[in-house]
Amino acid sequence: MHRMAKSILSKKREGKNPIIAEIKVFSPKYGDLLNGRDEIDILRIYEEAGVAGISYITDKRYFKGDFNVFKKICASTELPVLRKDFITSKEEIERTAEAEGGAILLIGRLLKEKTGEFVDYALEHGLDTLVEVHSKEEMEIAKETNTTMIGINNRDISKLELDDGNVSLTAKLSRYLPEGIISVSESGIATLEDLKVALKYTDAALIGTSFMRAEDTLNFVKSFVEAKLC
Repeated sequence: MHRMAKSILSKKREGKNPIIAEIKVFSPKYGDLLNGRDEIDILRIYEEAGVAGISYITDKRYFKGDFNVFKKICASTELPVLRKDFITSKEEIERTAEAEGGAILLIGRLLKEKTGEFVDYALEHGLDTLVEVHSKEEMEIAKETNTTMIGINNRDISKLELDDGNVSLTAKLSRYLPEGIISVSESGIATLEDLKVALKYTDAALIGTSFMRAEDTLNFVKSFVEAKLC
């Protein structure tokens, strides 16, 4: 089993909520989220809060990401790091593996029938794969692959986060999730109430914007990791 999936399961065994925390520098909706902070300082806060993994968006155009920063994050932590981007070439899978990333996001809507092939290629390169879906049709594509994880994106990527999106989509699509695959609820998770819904239906939650906008990052993230949701 690959590192991100393993980390999620071990957090569950510890009785903690498996959170993939995103170091998100920019949001199309809220603008600059870094506010002069250093990505590695945020990484240290996330580590201290006890998250299961880290996520970083390398897309430059819409999210002002930087592949070199991703490399630096991977080199600076023992936690598995998910690379989020609009991946459409196998070279990008190779680059992610070379940077010692822990996982890669593969978007069902973008890759369509090539999703399975890209999943296999990433797995061969030692990466966990998070196949992202936003509809029942995309879930069917994901189920045909050997992916280690399926992510339900509560927001519509074609709207670039300008839609609000909420965890009700996770609840709706979760009934189509295959047995034995780790599932992640992504985006639109801002409160412990959202987290409760997300983790009722999936194994882990990926959270970026609300963590980056928190006044007291450490205690806010910790409250998500340690919340007793039952």
